[in-house]
Amino acid sequence: MENGIEALELKVLYEISRMVGQALHLEQALYGILEVLSRSMAMERATVVLRDPASGLLKIRAAHGLRDEEINRGIYHPDEGITGLIFRTAKPFVVPDISREPLFLNKTGSRSIQKDQIAFIGVPVILHGRTVGVLSVDRLFGREVTFQEDIRFLSIVAAIIAQFFDLNMQVAEREKDLRRENLALRVEVSEKYNDFFMIGQSPPMVELQGLIHKVAASKASVLLLGESGTGKTLVARIVHELSPRARHPFVKVNCAALPDNLLESELFGHEKGAFTGAAASKPGRVEAADGGTLFLDEIGELSPALQAKLLRFLHEKEFERLGGTRTKRVDVRIVAATNKDLEAAVEAGTFRGDLFYRLNVFPVRVPSLRERRSDIPLLADFFLRRACAEYGKNLHFSPEALEVLCRYSWPGNVRELENVIERLVILTDGPLVTPAQIPSFVAEEGSASVVPGSGMSRLEALEREEILGALERNAWVQSRAARDLGLTLRQLSYRVRKYGLDPVVKENKANLRRSTP
Repeated sequence: MENGIEALELKVLYEISRMVGQALHLEQALYGILEVLSRSMAMERATVVLRDPASGLLKIRAAHGLRDEEINRGIYHPDEGITGLIFRTAKPFVVPDISREPLFLNKTGSRSIQKDQIAFIGVPVILHGRTVGVLSVDRLFGREVTFQEDIRFLSIVAAIIAQFFDLNMQVAEREKDLRRENLALRVEVSEKYNDFFMIGQSPPMVELQGLIHKVAASKASVLLLGESGTGKTLVARIVHELSPRARHPFVKVNCAALPDNLLESELFGHEKGAFTGAAASKPGRVEAADGGTLFLDEIGELSPALQAKLLRFLHEKEFERLGGTRTKRVDVRIVAATNKDLEAAVEAGTFRGDLFYRLNVFPVRVPSLRERRSDIPLLADFFLRRACAEYGKNLHFSPEALEVLCRYSWPGNVRELENVIERLVILTDGPLVTPAQIPSFVAEEGSASVVPGSGMSRLEALEREEILGALERNAWVQSRAARDLGLTLRQLSYRVRKYGLDPVVKENKANLRRSTP
């Protein structure tokens, strides 16, 4: 007989252990456990009571054999009744006959105490040495199994429930951390996005903003082209944050940062023993990006062997870990970036043509700072204010200093401008930044402060160019162009007269009227 009971218990415990996959849905997992106890072990009205972290009360989280209204009544203070006693003492408790036990409160109202002879057994649910709840069941008199045997078995079940509870809490906490990280990233990207375009009002940046909005909502692969320091990484993040994948990971891989063998492992992961030092299996960045966006920076630096493996992955969405044989499948969107001329690399045979066409579904060119010179004064002022706030200073550019900055070619683009401005703030005692404080390599590039043949300063030439661009974008309607530039109509009209643009405006308006049917 004893062997039969042990075999039944093992069968039940095996059945319960198989529910670990449901642990993320705690109530569902608990109900499944209690249903097994009732069906296989003749344990009636099985309940799991857990401490509510908000109120500190003990509440029924799952029950079998109780109606909803009975479950809702199952709320106890930690110092109340037998449930509270088990919770406080962390020790099992047996009531041979609930009709004779004054501590038994029957709060759920599910038992007819006067009619039935019912035994009640409860054991604590203990996690990391702390009681988190109580598992209890009813037993009818006349069963051949002793109370001690029931307690032993239920304690094992309670230990399994504690692990389910622990796993559920860990996942919930991890999800909370991910939500916090995601929110922080969204705030960061939102701020940078606003900065990126609010201080980038030149025609190339307006065009870039439109392209980003168009491609973000699609599933297409994106290839970001442009010189180093133009902001390609930020553009990749913005594409991700504006896409339907925004709630999933954004994972970056720098293809130039690691040698081939390490980069393959970084991308696709590896199995234990795949190479010296691979003491355990490790998933790669491709798996980490599942559901989200994989950003491959400096894609032009990939070796031919890795180009072939990446092409296969892009084509089939499948891969194997390094040293593994099991094929894995993920859903990721690819955004790649390069400062190389990939078409020239294809012609030279150093980059696969089929991979290039896979990546080049939607090319987006991020303009260099030389192509958006009208943004330099805005960018310089923005970086100056930010650095002043960091270093506790209050500085301003002299007009001559801004002209020097506008004359420089900025081969390192926005990143170089930001670094130069930070250096200026550190070195300048203030309050005015003059050409004397600007590094010589910037100041020496071109000494003319006047645009040849125009009688106009560089800043004035940039302003004139910006006004012309705004007028052209707005069909030469000055009121709309003024709104575009953040000026009043009166301010714009003054500048149109100042730069002699009246004839240009009239001529283009007339051309528009003649071309309109």
